[in-house]
Amino acid sequence: MKRGLTTKIIAGEYKGKKIALPDKEVTRSSKNMLREALFNILQFDIVDKNFVEVFGGSGSVGLEALSRGAKKIYFIEKHPNSYKVLQNNIQSLDSLRCKLYFGDAFEAIWDIVEDLKVKKQRAYFYFDPPFAIREGFENIYDEVKSLIKKLPKEVVEAVIIEHMSKFDFGEQIGSFERYKKRKFGKSSLSFYR
Repeated sequence: MKRGLTTKIIAGEYKGKKIALPDKEVTRSSKNMLREALFNILQFDIVDKNFVEVFGGSGSVGLEALSRGAKKIYFIEKHPNSYKVLQNNIQSLDSLRCKLYFGDAFEAIWDIVEDLKVKKQRAYFYFDPPFAIREGFENIYDEVKSLIKKLPKEVVEAVIIEHMSKFDFGEQIGSFERYKKRKFGKSSLSFYR
């Protein structure tokens, strides 16, 4: 029997818990080093806050936020296999504090924005789009940029983008200003608020 790929929650309430990873052909999971660095930067800022993992995949980033005390996690995933994996990962940890949307991130995000507006709450928005070198995703970074420009400021705590290091999202995206950038080999994190 073929064993599936897994990763572990790094710290917090669910430290050491295994979560499944979807097929590598479909999604690229955030590396542990990068995930750890992200949460070393965010530290306790995410405690009791909302967190949105826009391109869900396995949910490794959002579930790490959950483990470290985030109040509610929103996930969006459009690939049926990855969605199923993510659904199972959520069930194995805490389905009450997670909300999963099946569909295109560029459309489903507006349901989350609406939910946050109604509750008069804000969230950390984490974007880890498929790398622009993948076939069919050549314009993904431009699409992500124009989506971020449309996000209403009143629902945004911060915007974090995981991207190819050779691509620079710039100092400003709409009304959001970059306040931090970290490089991890071929991947980088850019932080905006």
